[in-house]
Amino acid sequence: MKFKFASIQSETGQRLLNSKGINNKNPETVIYFKGNQHFLKSSAVLEILYDIGGVWKIFVILKIIPKPILDGVYQFTAKKRYKYFGKRVSCYLPGAENKKRFLT
Repeated sequence: MKFKFASIQSETGQRLLNSKGINNKNPETVIYFKGNQHFLKSSAVLEILYDIGGVWKIFVILKIIPKPILDGVYQFTAKKRYKYFGKRVSCYLPGAENKKRFLT
């Protein structure tokens, strides 16, 4: 199991952020913990894609773009995500096979 998930708004998410000294309460921000490091926004997405492996590693080339520009694209996409990817009526609830991937 390569990745585990926690909502930023959950008690678990808040405990994790507080333990790492991260003050980010924005639920639209992806935060990725890797070893003793953490990555936010576009840096988190690029690290995740790299760690997924395979063809996704190619996106690491985007790190040559200045972080403020990448984070701007990230913020734009976060604001327009429902338009691009659709919106669900209810939150995703993991099935038994995926429940172990969510931190509680």
